[in-house]
Amino acid sequence: MLKYLYIIPVLLFNSLVFSQEGEPESDTLSKKYMIIQGDTIPRETIDLEEVVILKDLKFDNLKERRRYLILRRKTRKVYPYAKMASERLVELNSRLEGIENKRAQKRYTKIVQDYIENEFSTELKKLTRTEGQILVKLIHRQTGTTAFNLVKNLRSGWRAFWYNTTASMFDISLKEKYDPENNQEDYLIEDILQRSFNYDILERQASALDFKYVELTDKWKNKNSSLR
Repeated sequence: MLKYLYIIPVLLFNSLVFSQEGEPESDTLSKKYMIIQGDTIPRETIDLEEVVILKDLKFDNLKERRRYLILRRKTRKVYPYAKMASERLVELNSRLEGIENKRAQKRYTKIVQDYIENEFSTELKKLTRTEGQILVKLIHRQTGTTAFNLVKNLRSGWRAFWYNTTASMFDISLKEKYDPENNQEDYLIEDILQRSFNYDILERQASALDFKYVELTDKWKNKNSSLR
């Protein structure tokens, strides 16, 4: 099974300048303050980025190792598209909030729709069925909504129905959700992402879904699995 060791804070010493005038008083209410470079406001604490340390994977047999490696290759291939979809969606919603005229909103949405379709279409046609399904799940991970609902909101309900029906013909459901808590393959995808983030193979982007990778690891390691 996968083993999660611990989380350690990373402190960039070269970005901090500590200032202390005299010895701290013995009073239990005395506090030490840190002066952050570029920030003139003294702060008692600073936010530290967490780094996840993972042990090497161990597999019970060659078949399971091969399965994981194939899943890793496919996940790393399609993740950038899901990340881009999330960025475009955030940008779209942000811009729409600043546009009061409904006609202008509709016109801008159409521009974004065409841009996304043109940006995605050529590359997505090259994906295999399994890669396409992983992409659908990762879109849900990054945006918090299914690919079906994204299409439905950007286009008409009929367009979303048509897309979902066509995708189903190729064993791809646009309604598929990312569920690492109950789906072992989704958990393995999450493990792949976390390892890829740590080694700077993929650019980290927070999930829009509410789950804790540490808790998932503890959960899955107690279940019957070929990973340990």
